[in-house]
Amino acid sequence: MSTVLDRIVAAHRRDAAADARDLDTLLSEAAGCPSPRPFAEALRGGGVSVIAEIKRRSPSKGDLAADLDPATVAEAYEAGGAACLSVLTDVEFFGGSTPDLQAARAACGLPVLRKDFTVDRRDVADARIMGADAVLLIVAALDDVELAGFLDLARSLDLTALVEVHDARELARALAADAGVVGVNQRDLHTFEVDRQRAAELAAAMPADVIRVAESGIADAADVARLADAGYDAILVGESIVTAPDQAGAVRSLLATT
Repeated sequence: MSTVLDRIVAAHRRDAAADARDLDTLLSEAAGCPSPRPFAEALRGGGVSVIAEIKRRSPSKGDLAADLDPATVAEAYEAGGAACLSVLTDVEFFGGSTPDLQAARAACGLPVLRKDFTVDRRDVADARIMGADAVLLIVAALDDVELAGFLDLARSLDLTALVEVHDARELARALAADAGVVGVNQRDLHTFEVDRQRAAELAAAMPADVIRVAESGIADAADVARLADAGYDAILVGESIVTAPDQAGAVRSLLATT
């Protein structure tokens, strides 16, 4: 049965197939961009670090904060103690954009993840060119050759790759590709239910030198404490903080037990 991820990735692959831009030209431009901010290093602090997400809408929930100002939200997240930002740049499904990422990054000093669906080497180059400090690689959307190739390309451009997995098989693939930052998405791709036990199990299977990030279904300090006990270094949080009346306070409350 096709999942939402399947449909989104298929759309991005169609766009990539129609992209006539010269890859070498893009890579040359990317290599000449200013140095990225240190995304992975920002997650190595004491306690659990927060990657705070700027997200206008989602395919499952619809509009979350459609009229948000990315600069204002970025400033609030930084004031609340976030270590990094995640900014959606997918236009069709999430209402994001490249200008959202650029405005958010310019408004703060935090490293920024380009949250999008990377299916082509041009996508990695684009992340660097637009000013991102990290790029998302979703294991479920890639074959092993693509995963390893995109990881190598990200490293060559001084980008951090956040490699997202959903289960033990995908984790094994990520580790085989030498992923250094692994995100465990706790939401099931088929049911959209959060499986907190699986997150704990996968954390236990990661080598000590891998930075562990928990994603989805994180609403309060109790969730953060549970993930800290399971060995996570960071959490990626979107919906619960982007919809909060006090976004800085919402981030601060997640860090209350760390």
